Amino acid sequence: MDQLQSIRVFARVVEAGTFTKAAESLDLPKGTVTKLVQHLESRLKVKLLNRTTRRVTVTPDGAAYYERTARLLNDLDDVEASMTNAQAKPSGRLRVDVGTSVAQYIIIPALADFYRRYPDIQLDLGVTDRPVDLITDNVDCVIRGGELQEQSLVARRIANLPLVTVASPAYLKAHGTPTHPEQLETDHTMINYFSTRTGRMYPNEFHKDGQKLEISGRYKLSVNESNAMTAALLAGLGVAQTGSFVAMPLIERGELVRVLEEWACETIPVYVVYPPNRHLSAKVRAFVEWAAELFAKQPHMGR
Repeated sequence: MDQLQSIRVFARVVEAGTFTKAAESLDLPKGTVTKLVQHLESRLKVKLLNRTTRRVTVTPDGAAYYERTARLLNDLDDVEASMTNAQAKPSGRLRVDVGTSVAQYIIIPALADFYRRYPDIQLDLGVTDRPVDLITDNVDCVIRGGELQEQSLVARRIANLPLVTVASPAYLKAHGTPTHPEQLETDHTMINYFSTRTGRMYPNEFHKDGQKLEISGRYKLSVNESNAMTAALLAGLGVAQTGSFVAMPLIERGELVRVLEEWACETIPVYVVYPPNRHLSAKVRAFVEWAAELFAKQPHMGR
């Protein structure tokens, strides 16, 4: 059996956590994946993985072997990429995941330009505010907002997203305009955002003259999807913080009103993220560069 293929398959099993997920991401039969790992263990005369019915864990020898070979595989991919990318015309199927508001307001309206530049790329665009697992879901890259939790991933910061505090004219007419963030705890109704992964409510942060406040506020509605937040704001259901690239056009049209302007809100970093052990193919590199250029042009996005 091919030793290099066995090493690549072993690495994917370690990254995916199960033989089944590794086989799916590699588009190989599970039996082939199992045989390739067994061949590698037999050749090395060491046990690399502990297998259970539900999950695979790495032995100490397997962890050491993965660490060494992952670097070698990455170097090999980089060498091959450097030889081919200069001549390669970006083409093929590309899986990208982005948040719902980013898809609606930034990515999808600009895709005609992307296809003019790269007509041979077939884009599978996953649209969700739920974090995806790039390895097990076989995703080439994602655009994510917020500080990264997975330190093993490669990330390129492409923008800073300011948040603004807003409400609809109808809500403010009925409930008055808040003049201090603490009034959101007592006199107003908030629309909160909660984490899909943990269920935790994200606090609303306010900064002024060195003072920092975290306000949860009274709420009747919380959501875990950014377009639902916009719909709730437009329906007059409360006060909320949302991305400036979504809010500012609605403010300019009079559909939302900015409140507490003297209190600065949090700024969220935006990244393009991709797995560490995959070289940037021509199609991935094309999307990453295009996305960075696109975000740099956004009028309500910081660099």
